Amino acid sequence: MSAANITLCKDYSASHQLHLVGYSLIFIGGLFLNVAAIWIFLYYLKLKSVVSFYMLNLAVSDLLFTISLPFRIYYYYKGEWPFGNVLCQISGSVFQINMYGSCLFLMCINLDRFVAIVYPLRWRHLRRPKVARLLCLVVWVLILMGSVPVAGVHRTTECVKHNKSITLCFESFSDGLWQKGLFPLVILAEILGFLLPLTAVMYCSIRIFQKLCQADTIHSMRQQKTIRMLVVNLIIFIICFVPYNVILAAYGMIKARVIQAEPAMRDSVRQALVVTVVLTSMNCTLDPLIYYFNTEGFRNTLKKLRRGQAWDSEIGTVQNRVAEERSCKAAIRVKPGAKKILVQDSILRSESLPFAPPKLFLNSPIEDSEI
Repeated sequence: MSAANITLCKDYSASHQLHLVGYSLIFIGGLFLNVAAIWIFLYYLKLKSVVSFYMLNLAVSDLLFTISLPFRIYYYYKGEWPFGNVLCQISGSVFQINMYGSCLFLMCINLDRFVAIVYPLRWRHLRRPKVARLLCLVVWVLILMGSVPVAGVHRTTECVKHNKSITLCFESFSDGLWQKGLFPLVILAEILGFLLPLTAVMYCSIRIFQKLCQADTIHSMRQQKTIRMLVVNLIIFIICFVPYNVILAAYGMIKARVIQAEPAMRDSVRQALVVTVVLTSMNCTLDPLIYYFNTEGFRNTLKKLRRGQAWDSEIGTVQNRVAEERSCKAAIRVKPGAKKILVQDSILRSESLPFAPPKLFLNSPIEDSEI
């Protein structure tokens, strides 16, 4: 390396420590929550409703980013990227896939609620599983196509620290790169992957609120569930996606020389971008709140699994495995002359549901919009 081409390494220790702690916590929480969510969706709920397709794909997107975090954690711990250029490109692309994929899948969930509540009859054909699968496929195609140019700009760079060459990743995008290819790419991604979903989520939320405020439209319990879902979606957008995308646009305009800024201002914007990157990654741990608080089947499945019970996705009930096992053991121990007493005793133990002793029905029915 000639003296003219030597680039001294900047001090990234503060941002690396923040990313190290943040990504470590996100990896632990995101891995457990999203694996559990996918397992429940596929094994117990069987994807019986339209909104479950969107939530499953959202969980897959979160899990995909979560399993890529160990590479980032090691990099921020060591301060050097030892995994080569290809994994650097893949790691950078997966972050974009998760962020914009999450925005689009959250938009699909809100659109589904909008159709179900505001236009339940006119547009009910849009709430078919075939349409949901098609929309999920379109979202994946869009975000995967968008990840290709992102991979092209996420390349490893070299710098010198203590007379030693260091390989960096996710750092040091030059002004020339911002002006030539990166800034137009950011603007396109901001419009399609952030502004479009944000506008759709805001519009759908306002229309749904207006519909729910009308008298005698929906029962109060369902109003609460729908409002809770809207609030959680808006919180995720406001905390995770709005700060990062706004600051990214501002930082891109500074780096591309669209607007002039002093070096101190540029450094401050970059530090804000470092913090908001961690906030954006938190959506992997916040998205499962949508599944838990807004879907009856998901919430009851978790509760019943802790009690040794299982969700029956065919008829919307919870099967009490523990009770059945105990009744079977009692039947084995009983003497032949006590059969009649055993039957009466088993009916008395399930007196709350005399016509279906093996089943424990939920307090509220599973509606078409729920899982």
